Amino acid sequence: QVQLVESGGGLVQAGGSLRLSCVASGRTFSTYVMAWFRQAPGKEREIVAAISYSTHYEDSVKGRFTISRDNAKNTVYLQMNSLKSEDTAVYFCAAKMWPLATDEQAYDYWGQGTQVTVSS
Repeated sequence: QVQLVESGGGLVQAGGSLRLSCVASGRTFSTYVMAWFRQAPGKEREIVAAISYSTHYEDSVKGRFTISRDNAKNTVYLQMNSLKSEDTAVYFCAAKMWPLATDEQAYDYWGQGTQVTVSS
């Protein structure tokens, strides 16, 4: 049982930045792969980034977004720069046991999501 709570979403102008945070419960945070997914209205949920001891980025965010983690704080972050209107979505934090995966069905634990809206 893992509880995930996202924060940091909001409304931002195109070209701006936001940092999302996800705090996880439990004593074994460092053993989990953490990921950010997003779901835009009417669209499928898609991987944004994931991190274990390495990182994965979806092509559309590569060079703009950075995923990081602080195991001492049980927290994973998503720094989002140069935001575009197409980044507008609900962003979800997710967790799974090793190894890293990019498909949502592989992830066992999910946060409630935080809305990111980018105005054009």
